[in-house]
Amino acid sequence: MIMDQKEITVDESREGERLDSLLASLDEELTRSLAQKIIEDGNVLINGSVAAKSRKVKCGDRICYVVPRAVPYTAQAEDIPLDIAYEDGDLLVVNKPKGMVVHPAAGNYGGTLVNALLAHCGDSLSGINGVMRPGIVHRIDKDTSGLLIVAKNDFAHSGLAEQIKAHSFLRVYQAVVYGHFKEPEGRIEAPIGRHPTERKKMAVVYKNSKPAATNYKVVASYEGFDRVSLRLETGRTHQIRVHMAYIGHPVAGDPVYGPKKVITSLQGQCLHAGEIGFIHPRTGEYIHLVSGLPEYFTEFLKSIGGEV
Repeated sequence: MIMDQKEITVDESREGERLDSLLASLDEELTRSLAQKIIEDGNVLINGSVAAKSRKVKCGDRICYVVPRAVPYTAQAEDIPLDIAYEDGDLLVVNKPKGMVVHPAAGNYGGTLVNALLAHCGDSLSGINGVMRPGIVHRIDKDTSGLLIVAKNDFAHSGLAEQIKAHSFLRVYQAVVYGHFKEPEGRIEAPIGRHPTERKKMAVVYKNSKPAATNYKVVASYEGFDRVSLRLETGRTHQIRVHMAYIGHPVAGDPVYGPKKVITSLQGQCLHAGEIGFIHPRTGEYIHLVSGLPEYFTEFLKSIGGEV
């Protein structure tokens, strides 16, 4: 089994914290339960001595620890139908349905978009993101529907990734959010990073974060909700969902960042990646694609008095 060795020196601001809590907060790969396990297995040393998980750390403590790495899982091809909006020898654009996971991970090793792509493309997928994410240039959440671009080779992958990095890759989403905006359009600029206490969530934070910007425009208003068009300047994890919640307008149906009361008819956030635009990395042609609103979205609009 492969082991990753890491080292931390405790600074004054973290003095007095429990060791397991400290490791989980400083290492995004560790949950608190995993931190406790590696401590219990004797894989954590403080100043050269095996540590207990309840140990309170002191300023200047030198913590060395190792994290076991499992043998990588290789995704398998599965014959799953794909809604393909565009395809050529270098890339394809898929209209992903709500509820489909993009790439295999713990608890979701089958039925993912990657499994379907392996069956459709065979060996013709870029390898930049490894065996678990072949061809994946960017991703959208499981319960977000819409357009997602896939690279068939490393040349296309690199060219598309550069456009995303340069913020020239157009990504526009449609969403229904709670409440009503005071201004019909605007820009949200707030950095996003891992939530300080809930490790599976993201949040607007100013430490250990990355810049993030989202532009919004109100499309229509209903009783208790607005429908908005959202253009991404950056592509942080859960960016739209975090930014909307941050300004007091969480996405309708969002089980993580929205109200505790669930909208059962949605089964997840009402968020659709409806438009992308990019320069083809080989031909230089500008490609612009639009995906109409899916049924779950239009049915929800009807339920709140909207016209489709």
